[in-house]
Amino acid sequence: MSIHPNLSDGTDETDLMGGYLESLALVERLHRLLLDVIKDEFERVGILEINAVQALLLFNIGDNEVTAGELKTRGYYQGSNVSYNLKKLVEMGFMDHQRCQIDRRSVRVKLTERGRDIRRIMEALFARHATGLEERGVMGPEGMGQITTALRRVERYWTDQIRYIY
Repeated sequence: MSIHPNLSDGTDETDLMGGYLESLALVERLHRLLLDVIKDEFERVGILEINAVQALLLFNIGDNEVTAGELKTRGYYQGSNVSYNLKKLVEMGFMDHQRCQIDRRSVRVKLTERGRDIRRIMEALFARHATGLEERGVMGPEGMGQITTALRRVERYWTDQIRYIY
């Protein structure tokens, strides 16, 4: 096989490549669609001062107290503008922050009551979606488990590519 396969030649290897590229595009589209769904939910309930990325960040932090660096290492946030979003969330009263006692350069953040309200809205939205997926026959627990397992394997593979480039 050449370095640049012809994806229409019907071989197993090119079928795998085509499937891989389709999966990549789908993951990207699903993430953007999730942000649109969150944005629509907040517009529906009349909360306009927070964007979908910030709401998802609050949801993922939950009851934890974390630093900006931990947000990335724990996989809560992948964006390069995490500091900007944390600063905005603190300014808007969704998060509290305080300097770490051990490393004074580091700031720890946690949700305020207002931030926990946003998290509850997100939990309700996601609960409706999970129930709706099953009720409409889109996917039940077994299918969700299979997707999660497959995505974790891809995540592990990509992580290994970053750490152990060969």
